[in-house]
Amino acid sequence: MYKHIIWDFDGTLFDTYPVMGRLFKELLAEEGIEEPLDEILKHMKVSMTFAIQYYEEKYHITQKLIDQYHQRRKEREFNLSKPYPGIEEICRFIYESGRRNYLYTHRGSSSIALLKEHGLHDYFSDFITSKQGFARKPSPEAIHYLIDQHNMVHSEAIMIGDRDIDILSAKNASIDACFFTEGGEKSELADYTIHRFDQLSTII
Repeated sequence: MYKHIIWDFDGTLFDTYPVMGRLFKELLAEEGIEEPLDEILKHMKVSMTFAIQYYEEKYHITQKLIDQYHQRRKEREFNLSKPYPGIEEICRFIYESGRRNYLYTHRGSSSIALLKEHGLHDYFSDFITSKQGFARKPSPEAIHYLIDQHNMVHSEAIMIGDRDIDILSAKNASIDACFFTEGGEKSELADYTIHRFDQLSTII
C-alpha cells in the first residue's frame, strides 16, 4: 500500500493545458504567427520552459511576448482552470484513509491558490513549488526532500504525473511512478498507467 502520494499539478491535478495553449496561440497570432494548438500543447507537455525555448528558436519570439503570456495566464487561468474529474474524490479518499497527498510542481503560488479555490488544499500535507528553488524535474532533489522531511519509506511512496520528467523524477528518487494520460501515450518507465483517476483506487 502506498502511504505517500506525490502529485504533479499541470495536466495531472488540474486540466490547465487547454487554457495555457489557447492563450499562447493567441499571442503568437497577434505577432502574425499561426501555429496549430495541438503542436503548442505537445511542446508544453514536455515542459513550459521547453515550449518557450522551442518557439524562441523557431520564430525568434520576444521577451515581451513571453512576459505577456505569463501575465495573461495569471489573469485568465484562475477562473478557467479546473481539477480533473475524480480528483477531489481520490484526494479525499487518500486523506480520510490516513495517508498523505503532496504537491510537487514547477509552478509558483498559483498552484496552491487553485487548490484552495477548489477545496483541495486541506487534503495535502506539503507543497513543493518553484518557491523552494529545488532543481527542476527530472532531478530527484525535491522528492528526496519530501522523503526525508516526512520519514517516507521508499516502497510506500509514488509520484503521479503526465510527463516523462515526472516519471523520471520519481525513478531517480527510487520510488514508484504512475503515468496519467487522456490519450494513448505510454511511458516505458512508469510502474502504472491510468486514463481516469478512479483507476487509482486499485493501485493505491
